[in-house]
Amino acid sequence: MQLTIEKLIYGGDGLARLHSDQPGGEVDSRGKTVFLPFVLAGERVEASLISEKPGFARAELQRIIDPSPHRVQPACPYFAACGGCNYQQASYEHQLEIKEKILRETLRRTAKIELDGEIQIHPSPPWNYRNRSRLQVHAGPPFAVGYHKTGSHELQSVEECPISSPLINRAIASLWRKGRSGAMPNGVSEIEFFANADDIQLLVELSCEEDARRKDVRALAESLISEMPEIVGVVAFRNADRGMQSAERFLSVGCDHLIYQTKAGSFRVTAGSFFQTNRFLIDRLVEIVTSEQSGELALDLYAGVGLFSTGLSDMRHIVSVESSQTSSTDLSYNLASKGEAIQASTEQYLARTLNSGRVGTGAVLPHISYMPDLAVVDPPRSGLGERVVRLLAKLGAPRVTYVSCDPATMARDLVPLLASGYHIEETHLVDLFPQTYHLETVIKLLR
Repeated sequence: MQLTIEKLIYGGDGLARLHSDQPGGEVDSRGKTVFLPFVLAGERVEASLISEKPGFARAELQRIIDPSPHRVQPACPYFAACGGCNYQQASYEHQLEIKEKILRETLRRTAKIELDGEIQIHPSPPWNYRNRSRLQVHAGPPFAVGYHKTGSHELQSVEECPISSPLINRAIASLWRKGRSGAMPNGVSEIEFFANADDIQLLVELSCEEDARRKDVRALAESLISEMPEIVGVVAFRNADRGMQSAERFLSVGCDHLIYQTKAGSFRVTAGSFFQTNRFLIDRLVEIVTSEQSGELALDLYAGVGLFSTGLSDMRHIVSVESSQTSSTDLSYNLASKGEAIQASTEQYLARTLNSGRVGTGAVLPHISYMPDLAVVDPPRSGLGERVVRLLAKLGAPRVTYVSCDPATMARDLVPLLASGYHIEETHLVDLFPQTYHLETVIKLLR
């Protein structure tokens, strides 16, 4: 059947309509919604249905009949088979246009927000930007390493990854040599490479199953370090599929952290800690979040290892809140003397703060006033959630900067914040994830 693509939506798919004269079509003049990947708006395509639900259907692209003028040849040989990228069929300039439209529509549909001003767009070099890449491992036989296939949990083997840094690609090649020689032990299910700012050092994290034998994993770690001197250390975890906060450190060979240098400062990032993945835009992101922010007190909520806290150098004092024990330990190490690190969830911290009437711990920092001048929030993909939004609105900081990796949950969270008296002062789209549907948004709110 033939379809005309109306637009692209968040998640990477194109949206088209099935009409009554097509299989699965409806009498509704608009037609049933159908989603399919790897297309562009305005294209006429031939596709086949692969699943149907009462309100929508999914289709698979067969061929492009009328291509978009923005269509380009994908640079990666695994594109469409590998589930890592979504937009390699589009020129990079058009990818930015797609993301801006999606951000505007998400704010309009979810939060009823019509942005009056411009969205400031911050592009990235479109290739080799990732400083961290996590790959699936199959010890074999036959050995394979790669990412999940599109729409499944099956392994798509890859021997290169054009969006990962050159050093990470060298490490992937080294891993293939090891695997083909039979040096990959059973029980290693994932491997993650984390490169420093200069792309000259690597920290390796291994995720291991319960049946992984310590001596075999240690032998692999020592072998990796021996073959690539750029690897400063290898850290293995068990039960990492439950999340890094509940993962058990299995063993460590060499150093268990990297020092990541930015314009704002140096950061110790230990295996298991979160750090931004676009090595080209980290400094720009920090500048957007922290520039022209001054005053007595700032809160950095979901602080990670302190990336934004360190950038808030014009504030007299910074209180940084992080729930992960590993990241919180790094945070304490990385903070300047005028910073205070608190290990707690944002919800726990805000609730305790509002109940006690104090923002800092109080015991050692009696000069801290109750009202912060600024609150920076950088939540996970799930967003702030109803409880945290309510507490944040009650806190009433004059300025809130919301850093988001999911426009839908951000838009949901903005509704009660705007209702409580905030308005949007600036909107930034920071393209931390070229070739994919993911986008980073920074929204500055003023009360």
